[in-house]
Amino acid sequence: MNLDHIDLNLLIYLDVLLRERNVTRSASLLGITQPAMSNSLKRLREAFNDPILVRTSDGMMPTERAMQMQSSVRQILASIEQVIEPTTEFDTASTDRVFRIMTSDYGESTLMPYVLERLAQEAPGVVLDILNPSDMSFLEVEQGQVDLVINRFDSMPQSFHQVTLWRDSFSCLFSVQNPVAQDFTLDSYLDANHVWVSKTGMGAGMGITPKDTNRLGWVDEALLRIGHKRHISVFTRHYQSAALLAEQKGLVVTIPTRAALAQKNNPRVVIQPPPFDIPGFEFKMAWSPLLQHNRAHQWMRRLIIDIAQSAPVSLIGDR
Repeated sequence: MNLDHIDLNLLIYLDVLLRERNVTRSASLLGITQPAMSNSLKRLREAFNDPILVRTSDGMMPTERAMQMQSSVRQILASIEQVIEPTTEFDTASTDRVFRIMTSDYGESTLMPYVLERLAQEAPGVVLDILNPSDMSFLEVEQGQVDLVINRFDSMPQSFHQVTLWRDSFSCLFSVQNPVAQDFTLDSYLDANHVWVSKTGMGAGMGITPKDTNRLGWVDEALLRIGHKRHISVFTRHYQSAALLAEQKGLVVTIPTRAALAQKNNPRVVIQPPPFDIPGFEFKMAWSPLLQHNRAHQWMRRLIIDIAQSAPVSLIGDR
C-alpha cells in the first residue's frame, strides 16, 4: 500500500464503520451523506484489498482482517488526536461535553450525587450519560465509546488504566419490627429470609437461582467458607430497591456499607454489622488507554478521584 495515496480521513471513516457496522448510521455520526459514506467504504475496500464489511443475516459484519485492524486504527487515531489536541486547559465553565459513565446502582447512589453537585458548581454545561454495567462490553469501553467504568470488578483487561476510589465493607439492614432486631446473631441471621443483590459486572446479565452457589457472590461465598447457606427469598439488581425491601418485617438485606448508610436516618430500619466476616472490596474507576491523554477526560477523572477521597463514609445519607 502506498501511503502517499491514502487520505487519513479514511481511517476515521473506517473506525466509525467498524464500530457502527452500518453505513447510514456511520454517515449520520460523521455528518456526511449516505452516498459519501458508501463511496468512502468503496475506497477503503480498494485501499486494503478487502471487503471490510460484508452483509449477513445479522446485518453488516466486519471481515477477519477488519477485526484485526480495529484496535490498531483506534490507537493510531488516538495518537493523532493527542498530537493535534490544543495545549490550552479544558474550559470547564463553557464546555457542554457529554461524559458517558458506566456504573452500578451502588455507584449511582453513593458517588454520582456528589459528582453532580460539583459539576453544578464547576461545569454546569456538562451532561452525564449514566449507563448500566450490562449496557456495554469491555471491548466497547476499550474502544473509547464509554469514558469511564466505575464499579467492583473481578477482572479487567490489562490495557485499561485504573484507580481505586475507595474500599467498602458490608452491613445488614432489617426492619425494627424484624425478630432478628432483638437478638442479631449468626443463628438468627441464618433463620431469616434474605434479599440478594447482584455484584453487577460487565455484559448482559442472566437470571440466577439459590442453587447457583458459584455465582451468588461475596456474601454467600463468605457463608460457604464457614459451612453455612442463607435462605434467599428475593433476587434484585438494585441496592436502593434492596434497602426499601429491608423495611419488610421478615427480610434481611446484606449490602455494602456505603449503600446501607443511605438509610441511616430511616427510623424504620436498623443497620448492623454482619454476624460473620465478609471480606471488603475495592470500588474502582477504569478507562480506555485511548482516553488517557484527553484533557477533558483528565479533568473529569481528577474531579471524581477528589470527591471519592474527600467524602467520608459517615456523610452518606446526610444529604
